[in-house]
Amino acid sequence: MKIGILTSGGDCPGLNAVIRGAVLKGIAIHGHEFVGFRDGWRGVVEGDIIEIPRTMVRGIAKQGGTILGTSRTNPFENGGGPEVITAHMDRLGIEAIIAIGGEGTLAAAKRLTDAGLKIVGVPKTVDNDLDATDYTFGFDTAVQIATEALDRLRTTGESHHRCMIVEVMGRHVGWIALHAGMAAGAHAILIPEQKVSIEQIAQWVKEAHTRGRAPLVVVAEGFVPDHMESPHSERGLDTFGRPRLGGIADQLTPEIEALTGIETRATILGHIQRGGVPSAFDRVLATRLGMAAIDSVVEGRWGTMVALKGTEIERVAFEDALDKLK
Repeated sequence: MKIGILTSGGDCPGLNAVIRGAVLKGIAIHGHEFVGFRDGWRGVVEGDIIEIPRTMVRGIAKQGGTILGTSRTNPFENGGGPEVITAHMDRLGIEAIIAIGGEGTLAAAKRLTDAGLKIVGVPKTVDNDLDATDYTFGFDTAVQIATEALDRLRTTGESHHRCMIVEVMGRHVGWIALHAGMAAGAHAILIPEQKVSIEQIAQWVKEAHTRGRAPLVVVAEGFVPDHMESPHSERGLDTFGRPRLGGIADQLTPEIEALTGIETRATILGHIQRGGVPSAFDRVLATRLGMAAIDSVVEGRWGTMVALKGTEIERVAFEDALDKLK
């Protein structure tokens, strides 16, 4: 069987480990052939592929990013759709697809599976916002990167007696903020799941300053203060119609400084959380998910996503996975 692999959406530490796990097991155990679609769904829509021999995945588990490239292409737009994709797959001799991605990727995979395509999903997101799996690879690496940044910002904050506000990724969930904030001993952790007033945040900052500390505040990009109705977004919508979040730290900084009288600085970590080499945990998890994805292909479990439940890898239907967004 010839299997196509794609990585779609935001890049993430561990993507290459998934590819490696799937290709090594698929070739060594099952004798499958593999191709990669370039730049996610764009490559699927355009039939743009590269061959993936065993030698191509040698040693890539420790590399960040993705050797296949990625994009936020919507496969149902710009000349796409099930008929176009099926025609490309028939022409190229590709019988099944392993789609590695997050919410948007899996939603598209479900629609294409409903239209008759043979697709298996692998969850990918640094945000850890899929309730159908206990952990997603990339999350552990993002938390480690954010924690190191917080540790560094604390020292410069203490030198100048400043309040430091650090914005981390997460979209509409606060897992990165919560874990990194706890690990770094932040004085306030602001997450989308809990609305807090600007006055309460200012009080926490002043209390820490009174104790002789340089206040450290971690805020998730999707945090909504109680005087706002929706997350701060000034970057428009992505190709799936979702708002591009970010900038809440810059909005909070002057407000906190005005209320506390403490010099306040903001740092937005942004894409640095998605770059670089994956942690050991993410390499192992990603490898296990890649190998499990091949098992799903062999067993014909189309329309399912591999997921970590406790310590075991299980299969979850696309619709169940999308219904359980954290």
